[in-house]
Amino acid sequence: MLGDRLKRLRLEKKLTQEELGKKINVTKVSISGYENGNRTPDTETLQKLADFFNVTTDYLLGRTDDPNPPGSDNEELGTLARINQLIKEYGIEQMGFFDIEKWKQLSEEEIEEIVKHFEWVVHKAREKNKSNKE
Repeated sequence: MLGDRLKRLRLEKKLTQEELGKKINVTKVSISGYENGNRTPDTETLQKLADFFNVTTDYLLGRTDDPNPPGSDNEELGTLARINQLIKEYGIEQMGFFDIEKWKQLSEEEIEEIVKHFEWVVHKAREKNKSNKE
């Protein structure tokens, strides 16, 4: 669980294992070991990882699916947790959602449809943010 979540968070930030290691003061080999399940970070390193990704240690360890630190009002993280939950519920991970090669096989029409959906989601989010500010 730790390895999968750590890797997903690292890739979301578009970091290499080496870059993440430098940011929290561990080696690339250590990050690789955590992600592959061959090593377990000590308490201090686990906390550094949680702080860096703005999630809880319980989330990293798989004790909860809610990445938000207690008392956090960061709506984006709450939304991300909901999206992650939907991905699991619908089995999208197994459908190759994160497999770039499968995305390359999409037709222009399929890509355009996906783009329209994302644009709609962004539009709705902007509307919501605008109405919340008023």
